[in-house]
Amino acid sequence: INASTFSDWWAYKYEVAEAIPYNGKIMHNVGITTAFNSDDAEMARRLNQEAGKSVLYGGVPEEDALKFVTLNPAKMLHIDNKVGSLKAGKDADVVIWSDNPLSIYARAEKTFVDGIAYWDMEKDAQVRKDQLTERKRLIQKLADSKKTGLKTQRPVGDAPRLYNCETLEDYSSELNELEGNHSHE
Repeated sequence: INASTFSDWWAYKYEVAEAIPYNGKIMHNVGITTAFNSDDAEMARRLNQEAGKSVLYGGVPEEDALKFVTLNPAKMLHIDNKVGSLKAGKDADVVIWSDNPLSIYARAEKTFVDGIAYWDMEKDAQVRKDQLTERKRLIQKLADSKKTGLKTQRPVGDAPRLYNCETLEDYSSELNELEGNHSHE
């Protein structure tokens, strides 16, 4: 028997209203192959921390809790022969953590996708430093241009938005505005 559950994102949305930090423990203890899931792009990035809650609140062994977000979902999808654990011949995206991956204090130090170093904390720090230097240079260039009397203008354009369940109505309102369907209820 397999079951996937939300951990305990109380007050997040209706589907998780009854989720508790003991869900994983209860299912695991009765022999159910247990997994944690999310349908939200942002929260899915933190499923390792959700698995950590099953250790903290439920006393689930760390190795089993880690399987809630690695091997067990692969088993449920019948792809555990290809992914879900680190074994020769399997595909894997790998994260090198600064601490226990079930800890809220763990930070991704490096990630590898398809065997290629995809992200590195040290390289990212250098990129951020370089971007800050470039930002300061550009701001100074703009300030100098304004001093010489060149015409300036404010930036234009909207940044793309990531819509989720909570912004659906906002999106509908924006769409109505774009299409000329004004509702002033």
